[in-house]
Amino acid sequence: MARILLVEDNEFNRDMLGRRLQRSGFTVSFAVDGPQGVALTESEMPDLVLMDIALGEMDGWEATRLIKANPKTSKIPVIALTAHALAADRETSVQAGCAEYDTKPVDMPRLLEKIRRCLGQAQSGPPAA
Repeated sequence: MARILLVEDNEFNRDMLGRRLQRSGFTVSFAVDGPQGVALTESEMPDLVLMDIALGEMDGWEATRLIKANPKTSKIPVIALTAHALAADRETSVQAGCAEYDTKPVDMPRLLEKIRRCLGQAQSGPPAA
């Protein structure tokens, strides 16, 4: 069973998405802000991180950069979650190191497909060039 760390500061979103992920067969842990997300990524070593972008003093992009800069956690895929669907937000997410990008409100089938794709890539390693 894959382990997902959900970094989300909104309690309602955290509860709703967490329960839906658990019903989909994932083990879910939670962080309420960027610093806690970075710390829990290192201590728990989840299989994947779902990272809200609008988190307060340390946004999800900065938290992702820190996760990717740490050799211990750099290979863990991060999916950015944001209410903003601008092309610039997608580009910033890619530059920060996110493997995927998804918008809120969450379309669960679409998000689950992205999660499965990222987990498959993480387990098999990067494609050969």
